[in-house]
Amino acid sequence: MKTGIIGLPQVGKTSLFKILTKARLDERGHSRQEHIGVARVPDERLDKLSALYSPKKTTYASVEFVDVAAIGQEALKETAFLTSLRNVDALIHVLRAFEEESIAHVGPIDPLRDIRSVEFDLMISDLTQVEKRLERLERDLKKGRTNDLEHEQSLLLRSKEALEKELPLRELEMTAEEKKLIKGFMFLSQKPILYVLNIGESVTLGDDLEAAVSRWKLGEVAHRPNAGATAICGKVEAELAEMDDEEAAEFLGSYGLHESGLVRLIRKSYELQGLISFFTAGEDECRAWTIPAGSKAPQGAGAIHSDLEHHFIRAETIRWDNLLAAGSEASARAKGTLRLEGKEYMVQDGDVMHIRHSG
Repeated sequence: MKTGIIGLPQVGKTSLFKILTKARLDERGHSRQEHIGVARVPDERLDKLSALYSPKKTTYASVEFVDVAAIGQEALKETAFLTSLRNVDALIHVLRAFEEESIAHVGPIDPLRDIRSVEFDLMISDLTQVEKRLERLERDLKKGRTNDLEHEQSLLLRSKEALEKELPLRELEMTAEEKKLIKGFMFLSQKPILYVLNIGESVTLGDDLEAAVSRWKLGEVAHRPNAGATAICGKVEAELAEMDDEEAAEFLGSYGLHESGLVRLIRKSYELQGLISFFTAGEDECRAWTIPAGSKAPQGAGAIHSDLEHHFIRAETIRWDNLLAAGSEASARAKGTLRLEGKEYMVQDGDVMHIRHSG
């Protein structure tokens, strides 16, 4: 799964990308070249499982981030820029909510205004695409009508109506079949979006982060379908990125925080994309695996290896906290908390699984 990081100029977008992925980048200048990096997903549950098993290797889930140049109508006319955005599964929109005289900004700080501006540009791009496709469909329908063409035309006309009312496509109700029908268009305003307020440093940072969404009046947009909001302090996150775990914990504590803003950001983006993690654990490796919520056990096995899905028999399953409480798999088996699940079992976030297969 890829997540695109977007935003207006001077909001801290590329700085966030560098902190997330630990990438070392040259100044972009006027280049539209995208940057791609991978971030480890912190997971306290995996840390505790690793402490139990003392494995040779601990492997965290990861998220791929794509950083593109500052967004705008002109940028969205460029093929390479547009392609970069269309190829991501979700968007993080970084919003400036900090005052800094040394960093230029046009007009007053207003995240809601910036959301409306960027959202409008995304919708205009989608509307242009919809109108072009409807023109071609009209010509095709004159040559011969089919159910598929008629269904596509009906859905695109609904999409056009929504966009003309300035309703992003992520808020348009669609059936699973309809989503599949227009998946190939990769509409920008249809992608799940997480609004990330980049606030300034303060002695009350913990409280300020908690209050940021309310203070900047993002509550309403954050509760729309397929959207969410959180806050970080880019300046503090940059300092944390240079510290070891012990120093970072002490530094966070001085602000009244128990976790980094990046941890919340990654967790929120996971939730927004409908993803969960399950674990495999043993003396060789403890590992987190990412799957869509609602996946059944064979699909979970397939995330480990495609052969495991094809030859799936049963999954030996236990919740991570129940395993820790039992102290070992043998103890959990004796207590009956380690159980066998079949092909219809729906994998739960935090499950520890061992796959039994015929391969």
